[in-house]
Amino acid sequence: MDGYANNVKEMESMPGLALTDLWETTDAPASNEGNADAVTRPVHLEPPSKGTILRIVEFPPDSQWRNSADATKAFESIGAGHAKDSSNADPMMHKTATVDYLIILKGEIYAILEDGETLLKPGDVMIQRGTNHSWSVRGTEPCVLAAVLVSSHPVGETH
Repeated sequence: MDGYANNVKEMESMPGLALTDLWETTDAPASNEGNADAVTRPVHLEPPSKGTILRIVEFPPDSQWRNSADATKAFESIGAGHAKDSSNADPMMHKTATVDYLIILKGEIYAILEDGETLLKPGDVMIQRGTNHSWSVRGTEPCVLAAVLVSSHPVGETH
């Protein structure tokens, strides 16, 4: 409530896609001490181990970026070269070691999973639990969503 977010990543290799990190925690339980901005590192796809990220994502229509995007460069630019699934036909397919709480704020977006896809509209909520996924905006308007990313064990890892 003290001004504009300082930590915005406009993806050069994916024109029109922007990630805005509003808050980040680095441990659990999180500290409520002090008044400093909690986002102190560049935008990364995943939160720190035991941490969280509150993020706003703006996805442009596919027609503006999907055919020209450099997926490898995009994921590497946010510290997530390891997340990209190079074996999938969809170059944007990826998975993270997170549980993500997603709320669609504006526009429509398809959540693409290995076993199908689902159209999400404003007000819809999706819980993404570390599975392989991608996103697609097939209309003419961008989609804006809010996401809380919570560090988790990767799918299939015993703990």
